Order: sequence, then structure tokens, then C-alpha cells
Amino acid sequence: MFLNTGYLIFMVPAFIVMMLTQWYVNSTYNKWGRVASRSGLNGAEVARRLVERGGLSDVTVEQVAGRLSDHYDPRSKTLRLSAGVAQGASVAAIAVAAHELGHAVQDREDYFPLRLRSALVPAVNIGSYLGWFLIIIGFALRFTELAWLGVAVFAGGAIFALATLPVELNASARAKQLLTTAGIVTDENERSGVNSVLNAAALTYVAALFTAILQLLYYGSLVLGMGRRR
Repeated sequence: MFLNTGYLIFMVPAFIVMMLTQWYVNSTYNKWGRVASRSGLNGAEVARRLVERGGLSDVTVEQVAGRLSDHYDPRSKTLRLSAGVAQGASVAAIAVAAHELGHAVQDREDYFPLRLRSALVPAVNIGSYLGWFLIIIGFALRFTELAWLGVAVFAGGAIFALATLPVELNASARAKQLLTTAGIVTDENERSGVNSVLNAAALTYVAALFTAILQLLYYGSLVLGMGRRR
């Protein structure tokens, strides 16, 4: 019922886009991960310097396991950096560290898109399971309205992906400004590297939105087809 030619038509393009995006992100990160930062600072040192400069005294910086598992946790005010970023003194490492620090600044300023995204998390977590359930039950019972309700609930994933875009783009813009004003990035080549790394990372969120929309359209087309057969 769900895995058919229609699924391939909708989801193969999404799969290709995701694969190409991941390849581009990894190749860009690897390229600039081999270029040492002129400041000689590693990601953790950059993060702590920006924390101090930005007056974010309540933000702590710690290292976590994983590759590119970097993130900012607004609940505990903790900036968590992967080992490669925390210990790396490369252009890629300082770009990622500054990006995550950008989220900390957003948190301090009560940046509305960040609050909106955080508010959507519980609904999206529930909706990702409930939507499937409602769609399947709707198909089993030939109850189109219930299946459409499942599609509507499942749409939370696309809404979350859309809400994520301005948050991540703004964090990257803040990162570039923070690195420049702090005097950490002064060389044009380094600036180009930071831009490349952050722009590549932004593409992952665009690809995620593209995938979520195609998946939503696919389930919508299934329910629409079911309604026409009634």
C-alpha cells in the first residue's frame, strides 16, 4: 500500500538530494578541516572566547562523543562540541563552534523562531508516530477523513523543518559576525572557508525540508486516491 511506484516517484528525488547534500557537506568540512586557523585557537577555545566576549556567563562549553554532533542545549545552557570541533584548530572547527554559539545568543535574546521551533518539538515527536497510525487505520477502515487527519498530523514534520531554516540561517549569520568582531577571523581566505562550511551546513536543512514536503505530498496523494475510489 505504501511502498509502490508512487513512493519511488516522490521519494527517490528526496533520497538523491539528501545523499548529494551529505556528500557536499562532508567534502566541504573535510577540505576546510585541513586548513589551520590563523588564530591557532581550537573550537572549544573559540567558543569560550565568544562566550566571554558576549557576556554569556551562564553558558558552559563541554565536549561530547560523535562526529559533527555539535549542538546547543537551551535547557541546560550548554554548548556541546564534538571532539573534532572542540580539539580541532581548523577553519571548519571554528566555524561550527561559532555557529553553535550563535544559538546561545539567540537563546539569550529570546529569538522568536528559536522559541517556535522548541515549542514544536513535542508536537512533532508525537505527530511522527500518531500520523502514521491514523493514516494506516484510515486506510484499513476506508475512513478517508481519519486518513486526512493523519496527513495533517504528519505535516508537523514539514512545519518543523520550515521553522528550522530561519533559526539555522540566523545562527550562521551571527557566527560570521562573531568571528569577525572578535578578531578571530581576519583573513579573506579564512572568511571564505567559514562561509563555505556554514553554507554547506545550511543545505542540509533545505534538503530536510524538501524531503519532508515530498513525503507529505506522497501520503496526501495516497489519501486523495483513496477518496476518489470511494
